[in-house]
Amino acid sequence: MTPRPASGQHLSDLARLRRVRDRIDREYAQPLDVEALARSANMSAGHLSRQFRRAYGESPYSYLMTRRIERAMALLGRGGMSVTEVCFAVGCSSLGTFSTRFTELVGMPPSTYQRQAAGATAGMPPCVAKQVTRPIRNREARSPTRT
Repeated sequence: MTPRPASGQHLSDLARLRRVRDRIDREYAQPLDVEALARSANMSAGHLSRQFRRAYGESPYSYLMTRRIERAMALLGRGGMSVTEVCFAVGCSSLGTFSTRFTELVGMPPSTYQRQAAGATAGMPPCVAKQVTRPIRNREARSPTRT
């Protein structure tokens, strides 16, 4: 059995989804919402969400928040900024939502991460430090009681 060739519409949708993902990567600190992203891709918000999840395994909002948390981890690890400053620097408008999402993805609150990150990656090449400190999905985060 030979694989079915991709249709022109499917390839067009994938190209639009890639542009949406690239926009999120570039503009993560800007106020972005699914409706605005969908308008820029000439899709409805529901269609964008379904297709994005099918292509990348998560919703556009989840992808955006993961990018923001990754950047927040870098800023917190570098030091010199408070958790509140980092929250707003990465595009979050609510400290509570930021802290909740950070804890879900990283497994600890941002203030705890900031204290622990100070020396955790010292001496590591940046490319290794980025991989080691990359946030994980909520269902994969270790419980504070487990080791």
